[in-house]
Amino acid sequence: MADFTQLLRAKNFDELVGQEHLSAPTAPLRILCEKFALGHSFFYGPAGTGKTSIARIIAKVMDLPFYEFNATSLKIDQLRKIFEQYKNALQKPLIFIDEVHRLAKNQQEVLLPVMENNSVLVIGASTENPFFSLTSAIRSRSMLFELKHISNEALDKLLTRALESASLEMEAETKEYLVVSSGGDARAMLKLLEFASNINTTITIEMLKSLRPSALAAGSSEAGVHYDLTSAMIKSIRGSDADAAIYYLARLIDGGESADFIARRLVILASEDVGNANPQALTLTTSTLTSVSKIGYPEARIILAQAVIYLSASPKSNSAYLAINEALNSVKNGNILEMPSNITQRNEGYLYPHDYGGYVQQKYMSRDLEFVRLKNIGYEAKMKDYLEKLKSLK
Repeated sequence: MADFTQLLRAKNFDELVGQEHLSAPTAPLRILCEKFALGHSFFYGPAGTGKTSIARIIAKVMDLPFYEFNATSLKIDQLRKIFEQYKNALQKPLIFIDEVHRLAKNQQEVLLPVMENNSVLVIGASTENPFFSLTSAIRSRSMLFELKHISNEALDKLLTRALESASLEMEAETKEYLVVSSGGDARAMLKLLEFASNINTTITIEMLKSLRPSALAAGSSEAGVHYDLTSAMIKSIRGSDADAAIYYLARLIDGGESADFIARRLVILASEDVGNANPQALTLTTSTLTSVSKIGYPEARIILAQAVIYLSASPKSNSAYLAINEALNSVKNGNILEMPSNITQRNEGYLYPHDYGGYVQQKYMSRDLEFVRLKNIGYEAKMKDYLEKLKSLK
């Protein structure tokens, strides 16, 4: 039977399903592309949502030679040959790199000069936000576009086209299962349809369930992106609802989210939302990040669950988050103080606290500023009490 993923791959912006914010006639991406003004761009979002299709559409609309690579197998020499080939050409090529978040630093350094002089157009795609893994030099020369899970309504339209193209029969209940169980992934839906059509042209729900026993989105029919699930997990932990946090963790794991990505979010939360109310939270989540990177799934799910429950059950304080933000704003607004000479390298009049039992009164800022406001929560209450006692001695 037909390869539905290739047969139904969008060939222009109008055929692209589920990404109207990028493909509609008024969408900035489409306008830039049609005006031949599109710059280096990176696309991120869930699998099967059209990232590669968009790259190919851009190449077609802008009439550019298309070269497709995967960052996991990309060789620098491959890039250099293309750069040399088009060195003096009137037409520049489009270099498309999938899994772009896996680009090594030396690979990024090779791309930088041609991105700077615009001798090629670089398009990248990833299921993760690539701006966390790309250098600041590349980020500053690029645009970032997010793709979303394809809605069930859009998947249904795509499925109808597929059935008509291959003269396949399917009851409404079977069609609904195929759409809902695909979790917003058009490729997954079309691949399952392809496998089933190789068995029989009349496709039943029993046939589909034998090939895909469970839904890709943990049985959910909603079209939420994994960043929404991450947000829901973080907010549940912040609200100390361990059951909700574990549920969203399960959704993330079942949806194919990498253990490293989840663990990184937990490390950030440990400082941003738990902070010094329980300083051990940062230690535990850092250990979680190290552990899951070494172990991987399926056992990593247990380590992540332990960290999520621990964070949910920890007292919460965002005083560190508030303090650094306030201090940074103060500096950016021009509040640059002269440093007292006793704490600079000159050491003029510096008093070594350990010679005075651990604390001695001396000047550390030329003008008093207050950013740190500790709370009476968990271990932070002890820290607050200690610092207030020292202040009372001044």
